[in-house]
Amino acid sequence: MALMDRVIGATGQWLSHVDPDATLSRPLAWAKKTGGYAAVNRLIGLSIPFATRNGFAVEEVRPGYVRARIRLKGNKNHFGSLYAGAYFLVAEIPGGVLSLFDLGPAYTPILKEMSLQFLKPASSDVVVEFNLDSKTLDAIKTEADNTGRAAFTLEGKLFDTGGEHVANSTAHYRVRRKGFSAEQPTAG
Repeated sequence: MALMDRVIGATGQWLSHVDPDATLSRPLAWAKKTGGYAAVNRLIGLSIPFATRNGFAVEEVRPGYVRARIRLKGNKNHFGSLYAGAYFLVAEIPGGVLSLFDLGPAYTPILKEMSLQFLKPASSDVVVEFNLDSKTLDAIKTEADNTGRAAFTLEGKLFDTGGEHVANSTAHYRVRRKGFSAEQPTAG
């Protein structure tokens, strides 16, 4: 686990210096960006093989922000639209990605509860974006440092590739501070 924690920490540092708008007109910046996203997706695949087998991919990650996609291919239901489990997959993993890369590998994200509201069937890939502002991230980290854990909620809107709003998600997470030990009162 120590090696994985170091890899996550190094990848987070790499991503914090990536220009998300880099294009091939700036090949080194573009290579750094695409290589960083590839590293994130490889880490996810190593931790949760189910995710990559089902076409989940992080498309962009930067401090306080993540955008992810789930492919329709391989995830169709009995009437040809995106299977409900695929919606859950694309809406759940980004909370862990934000936790790991914004808080660092010393914090373990845990999903406590999640709900989805389906608005219309998606007949294409589905994309979701999540944001956590720096004030919220600081509060999560402070609480976890002081108590060993902190709770937060992510609400997302899921869109198909045509821009149609197909679902809403609400995910309740808890992060735990690795190695936390509450100070014991001294006898006196």
